Amino acid sequence: MLIRTTAPFVMLGIALAAAGGARAQAQLDERLAKASYLTCEFTTMAVGNWGAAGAAVETKPARLSLGFRDVNADEGSARVIGPFGPADIIVRLTSGALHFVQSFSDGPMYATTIFPSESRGKLKAVHTRHEYTQVSLPGYTSRPEQYYGECAIVN
Repeated sequence: MLIRTTAPFVMLGIALAAAGGARAQAQLDERLAKASYLTCEFTTMAVGNWGAAGAAVETKPARLSLGFRDVNADEGSARVIGPFGPADIIVRLTSGALHFVQSFSDGPMYATTIFPSESRGKLKAVHTRHEYTQVSLPGYTSRPEQYYGECAIVN
């Protein structure tokens, strides 16, 4: 009998928790949609390479900082501030992320995605570099890289 009388309360608790989580998610989505200035810190990276055994990946610590200013998702424009100075880039807002794309005329393409999901009080993010050169130089991107970290909305 106890199960029948407590079951509605348990179900109500689950429904309220889900509604609270959906409301918090909607607030993050809205904040991300309205963001005009974000800063990102990436602390872990994966580097891809090809060898005799085929494709392989190596993970290691990283220190990469990026900023995104003048973000206008309606127009699809933004400016990235990174290690190579500022540059105009493309931005696309979807229902589950804010994407930034930078395509270079000499081949590489960089993409950053910021998710409306929190990690340590900031938003989870990933930055990818599609680049490959025959010679690998320390300190330069010469193989595909993917960075993991968090971003903060500054505005």
